[in-house]
Amino acid sequence: MLRMIAILGLLGGCAMVPEPPSVTGMDGRWVVDLSTDPAEPYTKAMELRLAADGVATGSFYDSEILAGRWKMDRGRTCVSFRTTDGAGPYHSAACLTDDGRMAGQTWAEHRNFLFNWNATRD
Repeated sequence: MLRMIAILGLLGGCAMVPEPPSVTGMDGRWVVDLSTDPAEPYTKAMELRLAADGVATGSFYDSEILAGRWKMDRGRTCVSFRTTDGAGPYHSAACLTDDGRMAGQTWAEHRNFLFNWNATRD
């Protein structure tokens, strides 16, 4: 009986161990600041799901992330992916900053623009 109580105590302790935080620190929901004028805030949601094999999925600017990849290298964690608005592709890349934010840019060749942006945790 004492053995059973000891085993149950051990199992109960294991069940209470919290899930470890994301290895990359990039997984999850982000708020991307796309404002061109600080007086007129304009943000969009981004959600990243990063798999151990380097694949990145999720959504950005109300579009599914396509052909996404991520990597930790040279002291940085970065992600690159493609989305589309139906008229053409948008290529985005971003890296985590030392303060836990994300700095990125999106290039849309069909719209002839490159846009730098920042993101914070949602």
